[in-house]
Amino acid sequence: MAETTTPAASDSAISAGPAASAPARGRRAQVARVALRTVQVLLALFYGIASALPKLIAHPSAVESFDRIGWGSAGMYAIGALELAGAVALLVPVLQSLAAMALSALMVGAFIVQLTVFDGQYAATPLILIVPLALIAWARRGHNAELLRLLRPAR
Repeated sequence: MAETTTPAASDSAISAGPAASAPARGRRAQVARVALRTVQVLLALFYGIASALPKLIAHPSAVESFDRIGWGSAGMYAIGALELAGAVALLVPVLQSLAAMALSALMVGAFIVQLTVFDGQYAATPLILIVPLALIAWARRGHNAELLRLLRPAR
């Protein structure tokens, strides 16, 4: 049986205890922070470019969809503006948790519209987007207290 570690090396790692794994936890935490930030940037790009932009420039496909829903151009521009605001807020540290929660609420509405108006076509898309948004909202929840401190009037 070929092994790549010697018993002495593995025994020393075991006897070192939690102190030996602290640098590994630090690296994992750093990787997790970078991965979460990457997801935030990708979602911001998606909401800003792929989702909000067609609504804000009145792309024919967006116009057709909102006419079918019955909301017309006012609803289309309003949803586009909300998506763009959410995309920008995902990149602002103090707003990112709130933005993720707001975009999740928007996705719940999109899911309901997909089910009722479009007979379930693409109904999974909003649900899929809620998963990383919920992760961001939870992971960045510490910023909510900071946001509240900023919004409270000074006494």
